Amino acid sequence: MNQPSKPVSAGLYLIATPIGNARDITLRALDLLATADVLAAEDTRSLRRLLQIHGVALGGRPLIAVHDHSGAGVIARLVDAVAAGKSVVYASEAGTPLVSDPGFTLARAVRAAGLAVTAAPGASAVLSALTVSGLPAERFAFLGFLPAARTARRTALADLVQVPFTLVLYESANRVGEMLEDMCQILGEDREGAICRELTKRFEEVRRGTLRELAIGCAAIPPRGEIVVLAGPPGSVAPAEQDVKKALVRAMATLRIKDAATVVAGAMGLPRRDVYQIALRLEDDA
Repeated sequence: MNQPSKPVSAGLYLIATPIGNARDITLRALDLLATADVLAAEDTRSLRRLLQIHGVALGGRPLIAVHDHSGAGVIARLVDAVAAGKSVVYASEAGTPLVSDPGFTLARAVRAAGLAVTAAPGASAVLSALTVSGLPAERFAFLGFLPAARTARRTALADLVQVPFTLVLYESANRVGEMLEDMCQILGEDREGAICRELTKRFEEVRRGTLRELAIGCAAIPPRGEIVVLAGPPGSVAPAEQDVKKALVRAMATLRIKDAATVVAGAMGLPRRDVYQIALRLEDDA
């Protein structure tokens, strides 16, 4: 590439990097990578490969790792560099910085020092998945990774039952089946959803259907690679209280009262606390 000679103003620049296809990088991001004084990355090996692919020379510039295990000294060093008039580029391993990404700590520290922070937007797994999912995208809630422990994950899902937006989550391939089963029970198995894997890569795949259909398909053919899971917004018709009580009676026959309330609230699209109060009244009347 023809590297620009114009220097970059002092500040922190957050650049998006490809989530799969190496050509999904903006010209502005390449300009910043070519001219910044300091490069920082969640994964320095990934950034080195990206530089090589696009013919950007690192030269004698420092390339600093910024990840979850970076100490305060690394952050302080980069803040000092910006304060001294340097331009610092930070790149995620893949996608947009600060979205399930350790660059948040660096960006917050630079802002706290009263220094400039600029975004150079580009590839995003969240937006790519929304684009191809076929689900409503006017309003959505991105939730990152839910807790790995099942009880904590189910509790987190119960808090999302009434969210009137499309839900977007990341999940690892070895846990996506368990998460879909929990989503069926908590959010409702008839809710529309999608699984997007390996977006922009050679084996990109999008599975669409109800959460139950997706769970069945996942059990039959487990997906591999980088995965985004989406659930469409809930229905708008609230069930009658008598129907809630009947469902609770069935659930409480085999589950603890809290777990029964969680399952029924999710299946019926109701606030967990309201269903729990009904369950307590049922228990008192028993």
